Amino acid sequence: MTKIKMLSGGAVQGLVAQLHDAFLSETGCEVECVFDAVGTIEDGVTDGEAADLVALTDAQITQLEQDGHVVAGSARILGVVKTGVAVRKGDPVPDIVSTDAFEAALLAAEGIYIPDPKLSTAGAHIIRVLRKLGINEDELKTRLHIFPNSEEALAALAKGKGKGLLGCIQTTEIRFAPDVVVAGLLPGKLGLSTIYSVAITTQSKNPVQAAKFISKLIGSDAAPLRVEIGFEA
Repeated sequence: MTKIKMLSGGAVQGLVAQLHDAFLSETGCEVECVFDAVGTIEDGVTDGEAADLVALTDAQITQLEQDGHVVAGSARILGVVKTGVAVRKGDPVPDIVSTDAFEAALLAAEGIYIPDPKLSTAGAHIIRVLRKLGINEDELKTRLHIFPNSEEALAALAKGKGKGLLGCIQTTEIRFAPDVVVAGLLPGKLGLSTIYSVAITTQSKNPVQAAKFISKLIGSDAAPLRVEIGFEA
């Protein structure tokens, strides 16, 4: 059995999980995956962590290609992912349709769970949103819970105690996590849409199988699955 290694931001985890077994059955190649915040994964690639392919935001993949860390011309777009709001399964879904309603939900929440703003797309964005709304982070100091990545933030949200708990995280990650659901998207101009791409690393020891797995991820057969998970064209 052959094996390839993939480094990826958490937004792609649900898609990989759904296609891994079929790829193994079709090719006899196992995909070993490491998922983390996009900043952590990018740092790993630039520091020389061994991998055959990497999935991150399209902007990060473009920069990695320019810096010689991914094979020129190998990048393929997976789709667009929007930043959403998560609540515990079974909790009332808050009104977040308008900016005012979302601000009220944030201020009423007894806990807000986000991934590290220094390393993650959603975490960085929600901090910008708080500032745009004029909410001082110190006001939320005891209620704003920051985690190394979205998976850990969602796990903590699922086990959290209190009323009106919220997580602000990429929708594909919310849909993949147990015991939480998507309450909605960030409203209006507060919304964020991020393009994710996947590419072969320049240090890949098996670029042929890496290319095959990319084809599996972006192929037309997987299009309904990508939509179900939360990727948009």
